[in-house]
Amino acid sequence: MPEFAEVEFFRKRWAQAAAGQRIKSVQLHPAAKIFRGTSPAAIQRALTGAKYLSSEAQAKQMLFRFSGGAWVGVHLGMSGELRAEATGYTPLKHDHFVLKTAKVSLVFSDPRMFGRVQFDLGPAAPVWWTKIAPPILSAAFTVEAVTAFLQRRARAPIKAVLLMQERFPGIGNWMADEILWRTSIHPRRRAGTLKPAEIEALWKECGRVCRQALDTIAGRGNYLPPDLNAHIPKTWLFWHRWEDGGRDPRTGTPLARDEIGGRTTCWSPARQKL
Repeated sequence: MPEFAEVEFFRKRWAQAAAGQRIKSVQLHPAAKIFRGTSPAAIQRALTGAKYLSSEAQAKQMLFRFSGGAWVGVHLGMSGELRAEATGYTPLKHDHFVLKTAKVSLVFSDPRMFGRVQFDLGPAAPVWWTKIAPPILSAAFTVEAVTAFLQRRARAPIKAVLLMQERFPGIGNWMADEILWRTSIHPRRRAGTLKPAEIEALWKECGRVCRQALDTIAGRGNYLPPDLNAHIPKTWLFWHRWEDGGRDPRTGTPLARDEIGGRTTCWSPARQKL
């Protein structure tokens, strides 16, 4: 599932292509699951002729603002992506939402349809956007807030807690593993057993990983295919965590993999001791 930095990468891809453009037509699959709870017909009426104004990303979601008070929210789910194609592009089977301008076709493709498109009309950003938890890179993400959150979930494994979007918005599976690996905290540790110094290290590394991921993945200035992760350094756990047999890039020792909190998790037994 795309995480915070990947979401920002895809947002910038659409924003770069849509800048100053007016939507000429909207093509979509009305029955696609990505429109659950949203009226495809209302989207078509509001966006046809509307001009792209701005966008932003929070957590694992994107918000696109158009003239006429139209707001479109996009959640990529497990397999979704945003692309920019030629203006004469013909949508394929999994291209469920396409905005066509005079210069480009903005495509939301989602083969597994775990993603979502939300829509609202009004002068201010919709509630489903404003209720997202404060960003990790904001002043509201404090060590005190993290400490209180861990205490309320004291019996849960720290890996599962890091995936809770109500406190760690945008953190997903690989970023959680990266944070725990860098702080030498075992993913099965109960959240309530972390000492103050460990919590502070966890808090700092959350911000550091988010910032570095943003700079590396979403800050390149080129939002075209093929690989949005190509610039991630080989010194990160990221490149070594996906398959059995990987080794810790710092120590060269074998990595371990298991399911924790319902997600496949990777860690370094030599450094992350339970």
